[in-house]
Amino acid sequence: MFVGHLAVAFAGKRVSPTTSLGWLVGAVTAADLLWPLFLLAGIEHVRIAPGATAFTPLVFESYPWSHSVLTLIAWGLLLGAIARWRGVDSRGTWLIVGLVVSHWLLDYVTHAPDMPFWPGASPHVGLGLWNSMAGTFVIEGALWITCLTLYLRDYRARSWVGRVAFWSFVLVTTVMWASSPYATPPSSERAIAYFSLVGWIVVPWAIWIDRQHVARTT
Repeated sequence: MFVGHLAVAFAGKRVSPTTSLGWLVGAVTAADLLWPLFLLAGIEHVRIAPGATAFTPLVFESYPWSHSVLTLIAWGLLLGAIARWRGVDSRGTWLIVGLVVSHWLLDYVTHAPDMPFWPGASPHVGLGLWNSMAGTFVIEGALWITCLTLYLRDYRARSWVGRVAFWSFVLVTTVMWASSPYATPPSSERAIAYFSLVGWIVVPWAIWIDRQHVARTT
């Protein structure tokens, strides 16, 4: 998933309104932000196999340090501790921990059976939604639209700057997600890693959105 993870972050603002959207987006994307770093370090591996699934040509051969349940719990606790240190309240801290782990649950739905429980000799699971292009667009798209709608019911832009920040984020991420099945497959594992580093931009972008939005009055 991509926009599906972001959707959960926007929904998270209803659970902890005082927590910056930047923390929430950083939490739901933590696994994917770490993954290209581990690819470049040679710790994890991905293979390009056009037709591997209908939605993506990537075969995730090994990514236990960024995407297993056990390590995501550890990353979640670490990010939660940093957030607490930076002044996030207890509710927001535990929400951040939960959102980091939620990445595994959503990927479990979409991925082929390649999601590990822990590093090492772990079973690998996955429901394989990516084998259906239509199913992926319908289910992940519905989650994205629903959570954005919930967010907009609770928050509004302070000015036109806030509207630009929000809708540009929605447009760019939606186009990236929707066009990814039709893009030319990357040339190498390192090319995938370098391109995926662009994903780090979603965190400061989410901070910008949060600072430009306020809660709607009842």
